[in-house]
Amino acid sequence: MKKLVIVALVFALSLGIAFAQRPGNAGPPSSNPGQCVQAGIGTLQSLDLLTAAAQKQIDYSTLADAEEGPIFADLPEGSNLSLGQVVKLHTTNPELFVWCD
Repeated sequence: MKKLVIVALVFALSLGIAFAQRPGNAGPPSSNPGQCVQAGIGTLQSLDLLTAAAQKQIDYSTLADAEEGPIFADLPEGSNLSLGQVVKLHTTNPELFVWCD
């Protein structure tokens, strides 16, 4: 289980670093996908949810509220996304996450 978390974390961080190193990625996290990804991973760690995220055991609908956040979306119950999907959303739709502001 620890290996899975480490592999998922390395993948997510490497993806974030790759985006952060692209030209023109400077400024606040919302304009810098790498910083946004790192902020998301930090949030999962601070909530002690990184292992659960790596195992696709988080129902993200419990963290979603289109008006209040911290995930600004209406998600149906049972929205268990893979860590890769969540990382990708941080790079494509950072406005969905309060920590990417």
